[in-house]
Amino acid sequence: MPAPPSQKLAQHLAAVEGVVGVGITKIDGHYAVKVNLGRPLTDPGMIPSAIDGVPVHQEIVGTIRARPAL
Repeated sequence: MPAPPSQKLAQHLAAVEGVVGVGITKIDGHYAVKVNLGRPLTDPGMIPSAIDGVPVHQEIVGTIRARPAL
């Protein structure tokens, strides 16, 4: 049985250097996959613009660090 599209995308993104997170966002009232980047990619084409008709949005968010417990 083939892997679902979300699993295929997650596996692909895990191999892309610079990806620090993946989530879901809403753009103009429609859902999209959001890819958080620590820095600009050397090859932006490494991340597809859509997967199975769902748009993929890239955003440079910088380094993500855990905050200390309060």
